[in-house]
Amino acid sequence: MELINCKECGRMFGSEHGELYCSKCRVNDDADFKKVREYLYDNPGATVQEVAEDTGVSETLIIKFLKQERIEIIEDGNAILSCERCSKSIKTGRYCEVCKAEIKKELAQAAKSLKESKAPKAKYHSHNK
Repeated sequence: MELINCKECGRMFGSEHGELYCSKCRVNDDADFKKVREYLYDNPGATVQEVAEDTGVSETLIIKFLKQERIEIIEDGNAILSCERCSKSIKTGRYCEVCKAEIKKELAQAAKSLKESKAPKAKYHSHNK
């Protein structure tokens, strides 16, 4: 178990599986997400501002849920989320599908290259008699 500070509140807690948030913040986050999800179920197409005003959940947290792909914007060409790599408008997450595919390909190539560079090199001996 590793002791880390909660990314949200700063309190120290024991993280066993790479969690970034303490249990209290995770519970609060889950409760806020549930409010947003239920609101959107009853009000599809609501704006971030409307959701924030009617649920009491901050716009920042709603945008965090969008970036985590927990919720999605309905309309195309929105001005709320854009790909962090190419700036194309997206409905959820941090990257558009094209950039996701390119990043995946680049990571696979980097992993392959790293694996090859760490592979033991063959040793050769001269057998001159």
